[in-house]
Amino acid sequence: MAMTETGAALPGIRAGAEALIARKRLIALAVPAVVLVYLVYVVFAFDIPGLASRARMDNAATLVADSYSYKTHVERNNRSGEMTVAIEGERKGTYAADAWPDWVQRAPGGAVVDLGGGYRVTMGGDGAGEDAVRFEIPGYGTLTIVSAPSGVTLDTPDGTVPDWINASGTRVAVTTPAGRLTVTKARSEVFRYFFGWELFFFTLDSPFHGKSLATLADLALWGDRVRPGTSNIEAMASDFWNNQMWRHKDVAWALFETVLMAFLGTVSAAMIALPLAFLSARNFAPGLAVRFGVRRVFDFLRGVDALIWTIVLSRAFGPGPLTGSLAILLTDSGSFGKLFSEAIENIDERQVEGLRSTGAGALQRHRFGVIPQVAPVILSQLLYYLESNTRSATVIGAIVGGGIGLLLTQAMITQKDWEEVTYYIVLIVLVVMAMDSFSGWIRRRLIRG
Repeated sequence: MAMTETGAALPGIRAGAEALIARKRLIALAVPAVVLVYLVYVVFAFDIPGLASRARMDNAATLVADSYSYKTHVERNNRSGEMTVAIEGERKGTYAADAWPDWVQRAPGGAVVDLGGGYRVTMGGDGAGEDAVRFEIPGYGTLTIVSAPSGVTLDTPDGTVPDWINASGTRVAVTTPAGRLTVTKARSEVFRYFFGWELFFFTLDSPFHGKSLATLADLALWGDRVRPGTSNIEAMASDFWNNQMWRHKDVAWALFETVLMAFLGTVSAAMIALPLAFLSARNFAPGLAVRFGVRRVFDFLRGVDALIWTIVLSRAFGPGPLTGSLAILLTDSGSFGKLFSEAIENIDERQVEGLRSTGAGALQRHRFGVIPQVAPVILSQLLYYLESNTRSATVIGAIVGGGIGLLLTQAMITQKDWEEVTYYIVLIVLVVMAMDSFSGWIRRRLIRG
């Protein structure tokens, strides 16, 4: 009888299994199809083909070159004929009138700039007019650019304007592998690129500029003092620390502000969230209403992004690193509250009951029965958020006007010295790496202990 019933049920079981397999097969095919349709929608909704057509790879190449190299500006005032040669156009990087680099030679009314490889720019005094600029380009010919109060005119060898020349009635910009030339009614300027970060250690006015490492070591150890009353090592450190172009002193203080902003916000948030986490944990909340209310507060705090809190608090308290710390504190208080309360809800209740049986009070049960169990989770989350907030403090600092984020934003807005942007980014990455290594060491020491 039982065998007969089992045999009769087999077709139904088989049909159910086949239906289940068919549903799984449909899902396996439908999910990739939905993802593919969405990706196609993204391509057209975000106009990716148009974005590709609008891309300016020449601008991208210039930006990349600026990040690892420096450029020397050779500038002529087209009204007065005055010439200036400066690294990155900075006052501290300006060459003396009698100490120009050998690839810039004086000429009547201007200068001749040899960019190498046959590329040469002649400014003024070349027979084409005092305010004329001639750019000799191998394999193409000579460009003649004349600036006048009425505008700027361009004369090319074949009468056409190639795509590597941007010309209008007020400005002509020429981009070549050897360097760039820009001419306006007011000035003519040549940019020549060199690999490296020039003047990173010492500016041109420092007596240590241009000296080799061996010469600097000799001066530091045995050489005569270059400044009376100051040792050479102290003078070198002072010139480096007070470098007016790279601003090492300001950058170091800005990094300290960024780390301090992240540390104050993260640690303060953990100190606030831990006691409130007991009120939102199911096994320790004094009542359902209290638990519900505290949880909703946590939801609100972490639901508003730190950047939004930054804008709100900067209007209330004004700009500054403390405002950034408060923004991190508010957001992380909500995140920590949720994480800590979930950790508390998953503790082993037997340890708490054991303490209760000895007559321990509520505070003692929390301290010796709960905290030791959740300490690894709390410590791990705290250190992770400290690393993350170090990065977030960079962006927040750009809004509240503090830390390395402010310097980074200023360097990016000026669109002038992208090697400084690279410098700041490298420092931020190094700080995050140091924080990661330090937090890992702390985590191992404390958890093992």
